[in-house]
Amino acid sequence: MPDVIAYGGDWNPEQWPEETWEQDVALMREAGVNRVSAGIFSWSMLEPVEAVFEFGWFDRVMDLLAANGIQANLATPTASPPPWFADAYPEALPVDADGRRLSHGSRQGFCPSSPIYREKALRIAEQVATRYREHPALAMWHVHNEYGCHNARCFCDTSAAAFRAWLRTHYASLDALNDAWGTAFWSQRYSDWAQILPPRATPSFPNPGQQLDFRRFSSDALVELYTSERDLLRKITPDVPVTTNLMAGAHWDMDCWAFAAELDVVSTDHYLIGARSEPHIDLAFAADYARSLNGGRPWLLMEHSTSAVNWQPRNLAKAPGELRRNSLQHLARGADGIMFFQWRASRAGAEKWHSAMLPHAGPDTKIFREVVALGAELAGLAEVAGSTVKADVAILLDHSSVWAQDHPAQPTSDLDPVEEAKRWHAALWRVGVTCDLAHPEGDLTGYRLVLVPALYLVSDAGAANLEGFVRRGGVALVGPYSGIVDEHDRVRLGGYPGAWRDLLGVSVEEFFPLDGPIRLESGATASVWSEVAHVNGAKVLDTYVTGEPAWTRNEQGDGAAHYLTTRLDDDALAEVMAAVCAEAGAKPAAQAAPGVEVVRRSHADGRSFLFAINHTEEDAVVTTPAGQKVTVPAGDARVIPG
Repeated sequence: MPDVIAYGGDWNPEQWPEETWEQDVALMREAGVNRVSAGIFSWSMLEPVEAVFEFGWFDRVMDLLAANGIQANLATPTASPPPWFADAYPEALPVDADGRRLSHGSRQGFCPSSPIYREKALRIAEQVATRYREHPALAMWHVHNEYGCHNARCFCDTSAAAFRAWLRTHYASLDALNDAWGTAFWSQRYSDWAQILPPRATPSFPNPGQQLDFRRFSSDALVELYTSERDLLRKITPDVPVTTNLMAGAHWDMDCWAFAAELDVVSTDHYLIGARSEPHIDLAFAADYARSLNGGRPWLLMEHSTSAVNWQPRNLAKAPGELRRNSLQHLARGADGIMFFQWRASRAGAEKWHSAMLPHAGPDTKIFREVVALGAELAGLAEVAGSTVKADVAILLDHSSVWAQDHPAQPTSDLDPVEEAKRWHAALWRVGVTCDLAHPEGDLTGYRLVLVPALYLVSDAGAANLEGFVRRGGVALVGPYSGIVDEHDRVRLGGYPGAWRDLLGVSVEEFFPLDGPIRLESGATASVWSEVAHVNGAKVLDTYVTGEPAWTRNEQGDGAAHYLTTRLDDDALAEVMAAVCAEAGAKPAAQAAPGVEVVRRSHADGRSFLFAINHTEEDAVVTTPAGQKVTVPAGDARVIPG
């Protein structure tokens, strides 16, 4: 990462006449752009006919950037194979669960397990890397683009063979697989590896273990595609960092923990969802996730939007100042780069209505003026680069658990694990407590409080990890329908929540999903879920009106573990969250009114920066831990040193 804040966006000069390129770069310099992503969707221009390469035009693009002091996240253009690829190798096109082979005509038109796709992708990547390995504009490799966004799982025969090979490496024998998948149910026991298929369309529910392992296999296939390109690039340019843009917090078909472990720098894309009432809180979740994926180190926001996107039912434009607030939120939560899709708004194509740094109307626009102002502000915040965010709280999150709970045969379809994680994170956001996301088997050292909103699946190692955290003095809060199954989606017998009955001092004999709200003895409101639970040493802090426990606390070792047997409404959840934060000693970065976001970034030498972002329509006063009072105007933000 640079010693400045990287600022810019995707530049796609191939969409425009060459006479516009000089104008683009001049306007980039006016806007303070110092970094662009280039070449992402240029495969058909770089290799218009198979094995015929045309780099002259792109040489001029790279030279123009270098001449103007602008660095490139140089892409391998492998996210979108050209028409000649689909025409010559139709067997490499993806197949959906219903057996339809999808056609060329959009992007990501390939099967992730296809050997011929990998061969052609590595060839174009090698051509690009060899040509530009010593180019002065090259700052970072941007491999592919948004892996798995539209082809996360392919169900073709090639994928089926690859899936069987994956299974044979993960299971010692066919008997072990049959046991893991519970194939005695519905007469599904396999007698030959060749009988195993992806979970294609079937008359009824698919086997849960088969579905879960196919999700894991499919994610691994995408990671393997990335690492094959990364390893090639490292051989050619060993000193150039390599990344790919994840979609942390928005796209759940890939295991981001596994992907992040292979990146030199974590980069991610984030777009506001207009249907959400407080999309800036969703943004905070995604930014915290990106930081956590990078082990707390600074990360790169590879894409977000200056205003509206093009792919939602209602593509809402951003209000004046919202572009800046969104950007400073990402910066506050650890980003060392603020980049957009894209530089110049497309005139044609599926994303022509997606906003850009330079709109269709040109530079004399609200958006471009805000882009220029943001560039100047980020240049003045260069000292923030390299600083980190310290969180006292972690939320446990695992893609395998999300995938397992995604199976359709669940007690209720109303308990969404991702939304629960976001809801618990939002409760912390509202009181200014900064939060990381953590893998259940990850290092929990340094946290005061660990939250488990909805971890349906957990391995023995993950279960023991949380128990060890509590026994060493930590505080945990576990939500309902957590710790229920093992890593193969097999029920942990003996009473729920099987993995943590002893830790929580609670045993649940039956789930009671709800079709409406209920009230607890405390007056709190809950909905969606309830349980018939019995305490085995735990203290009851709240009950249903029928007397069964709704909130319990159990001391273990030097710490304590709380358990909720129901889904509290937002206000009641906030009260519980405030109680466990107080018990754990997790405090906000500063005192602020509701709706004012406060996050601190710090350097190892003691320099720090308090970000205060006012998402309300009224001026607000923020009081720092040192007692300093700072007024943050409505819709504005302040960065307070010290």
